[in-house]
Amino acid sequence: MNRVVVVGASAAGLTAAETLRREGYAGTITLIGAEADAPYDRPPLSKQILSSRWEVDRLALRTADQLAALDLDLRLGVLATALDLASRTLLLQSGDRLRYDGLIVATGVRPRRLPGQGAHVLRTAADAVNLRRRLVPGTRLVVVGAGFLGSEAAAVARELSCDVTMLEPAPVPLAHAVGADIGRVLSLAHVEHGVDLRTGVTVSAVADGGVRLADGTLVPADAVLVAIGSLPNTEWLEGSGLTIDDGVVCDEYSAAAPGVYAAGDVARWHNPLFGRAMRIEHRTNAAEQGMAAARNLLNPSARRPFAPVPYFWSDQYDMKIHAYGHLYGHDAVQVVDGDLTTRRFIAAYHKADRLVGVLAVGMPPKTIRPWRQTIAAGARSH
Repeated sequence: MNRVVVVGASAAGLTAAETLRREGYAGTITLIGAEADAPYDRPPLSKQILSSRWEVDRLALRTADQLAALDLDLRLGVLATALDLASRTLLLQSGDRLRYDGLIVATGVRPRRLPGQGAHVLRTAADAVNLRRRLVPGTRLVVVGAGFLGSEAAAVARELSCDVTMLEPAPVPLAHAVGADIGRVLSLAHVEHGVDLRTGVTVSAVADGGVRLADGTLVPADAVLVAIGSLPNTEWLEGSGLTIDDGVVCDEYSAAAPGVYAAGDVARWHNPLFGRAMRIEHRTNAAEQGMAAARNLLNPSARRPFAPVPYFWSDQYDMKIHAYGHLYGHDAVQVVDGDLTTRRFIAAYHKADRLVGVLAVGMPPKTIRPWRQTIAAGARSH
């Protein structure tokens, strides 16, 4: 291979490029990023950046010298608009055509939006800076969506003395992921910190002065944050021949086609450890899959399945939340340590007779780490 192209210059794409070099690849690596900024970290956007504890310059994943050492053909502020598998060619927004011998797709996701204008989303550094300018004491912030991103932003806004209303269509926030009992426990933290949490409500549009509910009610706001999930950035791949279904569909090696791999939030791959397709929007998974995709691309005769135990974390108020495994679709939840009422506990998630995940709240990270191997061992035994 003379040229490997990596489309997407965030955690997955950068890690893929670094792995190519670490594994001895000496050819051209073209790293294409839609944003003009050098690769940066996203989890701090809803925490340290939004709260102003950090400035944006602390987000950089690598220094300028570290990037230079990779000897990349780095193209920032550039969009890939089409892919031709037959000729192994990318079309760029500039009209340029770029041939490749190997391709890694790491184009990530973008926020879902609501009808209407003026709402904030939280995906880029600019998004976070624009929202934090509005978070002054007394600001009425409406957060649409009580998932982890919306919950983190709501917690920061309360710490900044904003008046926060959080709107969630489900009866219990996060119940689909962590179970109803634990969802209620996590939700109670918001209520105790003064958030006006309204569940079972549907927002139809962002309106002047707030958001409009499906029943016509206007919830007034000075600022609105929409945190209702994401969409994978795959439109540019339409007609390419790749299979697109809630992401770039890949096999257990993260391969989407011969010589084409996907990694990070945009990849939907078969995780053999759990025996199912997954698309995971977590920082750790992005880096791990970027490494795996690069290694498999370089070593087609010795590919290894990408079979991780997923991991994510969240910070809300004084709560540290950590989880391993795949909690969605569980059959049963059991508290194995601590107590829900104190918000210091470890809960184990089972599907059929198998441990598939574990979640810890308010516990030291070291107490949950051994569970990762337990989940992996249990999966292999099946």
